[in-house]
Amino acid sequence: SQAPVDPSLMPVQFVRNAQTAHPTGDPNFEVKQCIGHSGITEAESDPFLTCDEFGPMPSRNEAYGDDSDKGFDVGWHPHCGMEILSYMIAGKGRHADSMGNRETFDSPGFQWISVGSGIEHAEGGGTPKGEIGHGFQIWLRMPIANMGDDPRYGTVTPTEIPQVTLEGGLVRVIAGPLDGLVGPAQFAVTVQMLDVELEPGAEWSYTCPDNMDNAMFYAFKGSAMLNSSSPLKAQQIARFDTSAGPRTTLLTAGSGGYRGLVFTGKMTKEKILQHGPFVCSSRAQLDGMFSKYQSGKFPPKRVPWNYRDASQRPMPDA
Repeated sequence: SQAPVDPSLMPVQFVRNAQTAHPTGDPNFEVKQCIGHSGITEAESDPFLTCDEFGPMPSRNEAYGDDSDKGFDVGWHPHCGMEILSYMIAGKGRHADSMGNRETFDSPGFQWISVGSGIEHAEGGGTPKGEIGHGFQIWLRMPIANMGDDPRYGTVTPTEIPQVTLEGGLVRVIAGPLDGLVGPAQFAVTVQMLDVELEPGAEWSYTCPDNMDNAMFYAFKGSAMLNSSSPLKAQQIARFDTSAGPRTTLLTAGSGGYRGLVFTGKMTKEKILQHGPFVCSSRAQLDGMFSKYQSGKFPPKRVPWNYRDASQRPMPDA
């Protein structure tokens, strides 16, 4: 029988299963989606828009370097009005974009983009054939006031992710504050994103920051018990009720240990319009963005050379 709910802890509002989705339209590219069209709704997830977990699965293709235009798992495509986190926990991330960036990064590592007025990018193809790739792509809202900002970008390697050591585990701080550390992802929205890894039976006490009002845990390995009363299994997401008073929850790892992501943020509560990779504040803005894209005027801020052709990239000064 379930233990009684502890009134001194932040209540679990619900636990839901991640759903299978095909975000690129390719039936061979399958993800588990815990936030987005098939998981938690936009109103419940604000300021997060989607979270797709891909893998773990062996890479089917050869790896390509940053000097190649071949091998991108997801070819060139646009984004505007959002923020993106691509977090790899196994394999290598690879990316090229309209700001002229071409980078491959090791796991656990990530790349963050504050998209603003728009980018084009291509992704994947960095993990050598046969090696395991496993990661997440997370889309976040941007405040409407920042949707016209120039795009910003960063890549963070395993040694650059701040870590908090726990008794029986560790927390990687991706974005926002934890125990005096601040994650390196620089988004325009106020968020805290953590990767929590616990040994079997280990306990972790988590407190939602005072300036944030939405807190969710996504389990992707093992299992846990929340507040000694709510089970959380792999590929399930829990949302907490932050309005009830208590803002601390207790997570106890199950017999197989636990690994999961924390998605906490300050809800924007702004009305936005999303059509695929475009997020805008109005129908008129969305129509304008499509016409810019179709007429070759997108993205408005980009490098002067043909960024889709690696050979056109200027050589760095010696």
